[in-house]
Amino acid sequence: MRNIAIILKREMASYFATPLAYIFIVIFLLMAGAFTFYLGAFFERDQADLDAFLQFHPWLYVVLIPAISMRLWAEEINAGTIELLMTLPITTTQAVIGKFLAAWAFAGVALALTFPIWITINYLGTPDNGATLAGYIGSFFMAGGYLAVGSFLSAVTRSQVIAFVLATAVCFVLTASGAPLVLNFFAAWAGEGVLAFVRSLSFLDHFQNIIKGVVDLRDVVYFASLISLFLFCNVVAVNRFKGA
Repeated sequence: MRNIAIILKREMASYFATPLAYIFIVIFLLMAGAFTFYLGAFFERDQADLDAFLQFHPWLYVVLIPAISMRLWAEEINAGTIELLMTLPITTTQAVIGKFLAAWAFAGVALALTFPIWITINYLGTPDNGATLAGYIGSFFMAGGYLAVGSFLSAVTRSQVIAFVLATAVCFVLTASGAPLVLNFFAAWAGEGVLAFVRSLSFLDHFQNIIKGVVDLRDVVYFASLISLFLFCNVVAVNRFKGA
C-alpha cells in the first residue's frame, strides 16, 4: 500500500503542476452546466432532482475521461521514462493501481466541484437526496470504468492522441450499446438472449438504474468487474517493458 500511495501522490502532483488540470476541470464544469440547464431543460422540467444533470454523464465521460487517461502510460512510453519506472522497487501492479487511483481521484475532484447544482435543487425544492447521492456514487464508479479502459489503451501506444482516439471509440461503443437506437437494431433480428447481452455491456444501462436510486448488486459487480478486467490487461501491457 505504501508504494501505491507514493505513486498516487506523485501522479496527483503532476496533474496540478500544469494548467491542463485546471483547464480540464473548467471545461467539465461548463459542459456539465450547459448540458443540465440547456439540453436537460433543468428549469422547464420543474422538478427538484438531478436527472437533467446525471443523465448526460455517460456521454460527457466518453470524451472527457479519455483526455485524463491518455497520458497515464503513453507519456511514459514516449519519453522513455517507463523503463526507469520499471527498475524502481515497486511491482507493475502497484504502479498501475497507483496511476489509476490518481486519475480516478482527479476525476472525483472534478465531479465533486459540481456540488452547487445539488445545492440549487435543495434550495428550489425538496429532492430525494438519497437518490442524488446514489447518482453521484454511480457517476464516480462509471468514471472509474472509463478510466480503466483508457489506462489500458494508453499502455499499448506511445502516442497520447492515438490513446485518446482509441479510448473514446471503445468507451463510445460500451456506452452506445445500451442506447435505444442500438437496442432496436438488435431487437429487429436478434433473440432476447443477444439483446440482453448487448444491454448488459453498456455503461448507460447500468448507470440509469443507479440514478433512479436503485443500487443493484449487479450494477456494482459490473463496474467492479470492468475496472478489474482492464486493470489486469493494463498490468499485462506494461509488463512487456520489464527488462527492456
